[in-house]
Amino acid sequence: MNTIQSVSAFHRLLSLPEPKHPLVSVINLSESVFLDDEVWKGFVNRFYCVALKKEATGKVRYGQQHYDYDKGVLSFTAPNQVHSLDLQTIDCDGKGYLLIFHEDFLLKHPLAQTILSFGFFSYSVNEALHLSEDEENDLIEILHKIDKECQHIDRHTQEIILSQIDLLLNYSKRFYERQFITRKNGNHQLLAKFEQFLNDYFNQEQAAKNGLLTVQQIAEAMNLSPNYLSDLLRIHTGQNTQQHIHEKLISKAKEKLSSTQLSISEIAYTLGFEHAQSFSTLFKKKTNMAPLEFRAKFKFN
Repeated sequence: MNTIQSVSAFHRLLSLPEPKHPLVSVINLSESVFLDDEVWKGFVNRFYCVALKKEATGKVRYGQQHYDYDKGVLSFTAPNQVHSLDLQTIDCDGKGYLLIFHEDFLLKHPLAQTILSFGFFSYSVNEALHLSEDEENDLIEILHKIDKECQHIDRHTQEIILSQIDLLLNYSKRFYERQFITRKNGNHQLLAKFEQFLNDYFNQEQAAKNGLLTVQQIAEAMNLSPNYLSDLLRIHTGQNTQQHIHEKLISKAKEKLSSTQLSISEIAYTLGFEHAQSFSTLFKKKTNMAPLEFRAKFKFN
């Protein structure tokens, strides 16, 4: 696997001159020419990338997903993720920008930690952000400011650029939440599919065979990335995927405790737990009662 170590190396692969700043760059796609290089078949890099594609075309693979560029689409990739490009499909005659910043640029700055809270760096590329014209203009204005700041490096440069990057990411978070809300019909279908998956998994007793249900399992079944699914659920329901799984687990546990005489170990097994103690710990955490305490409230004939 090839590794693109630096912003300079990435510039060379796009036939661009040396970057104005060694750790951050705003690249105009219309000025870029992708070198015919083996690196594009599979590579990782050491920088974050925010890509605003406007009337650009091409096929990109990021992680396990393929993505077709579309008009006015914003996508995010993090360091050390596997990428590949199909050069035969790349056409950057349209407008577009790439903001890239090396992970070292964040060192000793609060953004080094807070950037981890922006889940969209872990979204699949097919979950990219679609922008209105006003939203697009807001982000392009920030990109221009970053590019301008790169031209004169002094002791204030890092702080100013990172404050602009932080602003861009917070705008993007707002725009994603807007997208979750405005795509009501599609999202309602996803929520219904999610609920159906949960019900089927427990009602058909798949847990006893396959083990505890995980966020990754549900996300894959719904063809979504785990972070995207959790963010979507949080916006619409106030709970992330793991919280929904736990809620369903406790609901099924209460049902079995109150209506059957299965042992605690048997109930734990049917819900996917390897160890009864793990089940009991979760149940008490969520209900403030041990399973046997809860059962004691019900009488069996």
